[in-house]
Amino acid sequence: MSLHTQYLESFLRSQFYMLRMDGPLPLPYRHYIAIMKLVKTGENNWSLPELVHAVVLLAHYHALASFVFGSGINPERDPEISNGFRLISVNNFCVCDLANDNNIENASLSGSNFGIVDSLSELEALMERMKRLKEEREDEEASQEEMSTRFEKEKKESLFVVSGDTFHSFPHSEFEDDMIITSDVSRYIEDPGFGYEDFARRGEEHLPTFRAQDYTWENHGFSLVNRLYSDIGHLLDEKFRMVYNLTYNTMATHEDVDTTMLRRALFNYVHCMFGIRYDDYDYGEVNQLLERSLKVYIKTVTCYPERTTKRMYDSYWRQFKHSEKVHVNLLLMEARMQAELLYALRAITRHLT
Repeated sequence: MSLHTQYLESFLRSQFYMLRMDGPLPLPYRHYIAIMKLVKTGENNWSLPELVHAVVLLAHYHALASFVFGSGINPERDPEISNGFRLISVNNFCVCDLANDNNIENASLSGSNFGIVDSLSELEALMERMKRLKEEREDEEASQEEMSTRFEKEKKESLFVVSGDTFHSFPHSEFEDDMIITSDVSRYIEDPGFGYEDFARRGEEHLPTFRAQDYTWENHGFSLVNRLYSDIGHLLDEKFRMVYNLTYNTMATHEDVDTTMLRRALFNYVHCMFGIRYDDYDYGEVNQLLERSLKVYIKTVTCYPERTTKRMYDSYWRQFKHSEKVHVNLLLMEARMQAELLYALRAITRHLT
């Protein structure tokens, strides 16, 4: 995160406030929730402010897991090493260098190419699609009916985007070696089967849609969370706005590039995976800008972060700088947090009414 200092300051302020400053929950409760990411009320009855505080903590650490694992920190299996694991090195750089950016900007992060086109042509093709979409948008806007149809199509397709631990995501010969052995944490888990589930089952005709206009962060979630947990709304809002608008106007070696379209596609695709729709957004742009390997990475990072590997991190946008990929992960993290908060806060609002 230190690669993006403005965002880091905002992130640290909000996290410090959640964990250390005045709030409904006692300090030990906050850290327990942060560690376990699990609320077990037992025989206790929680007040609404306590519940909101817990929900914010849960959403924060769920999303933070996506950012951490999304950077490809998972060790990969190596049978030649006694403990079975090794740190991944890329062109003489260790994964630890990714944390402090030791000249990693100049390193090639190509890894295995998973059959994707040459990275240079991949970058030029992406920029060309951005240019074409901008021109098409200026010439003629899609109708509401068309945008609704495109969202439904993208929403259904997102259910079929498999996470990174599925061999069919990438060529079998390349990806089988990339399987990781996760730490055995079963001793701490009461329900090992508990985890992310798609918001709808495959094959369903009418998939549920959360219309963002009916319950927005700006008009509804912000005011509720700020009323029940003083000032956290301002800190979260600052963080959301910061990451959404953060830009250096660069794409790999290109400068003076307007990346608004790309940033919005990343943010809105995460929300689309959770069934959240923005009426004013043309989801046809998602399919144009985000290739399938990137969608697989996004779904894995967002929904199954512990399955993300270094090779997956390297496989998309291979000409982009490491700092730019960290920027992508920041967008995914905040989009995922906001999606979780929208559902939780909407449920609390309905309870209150």
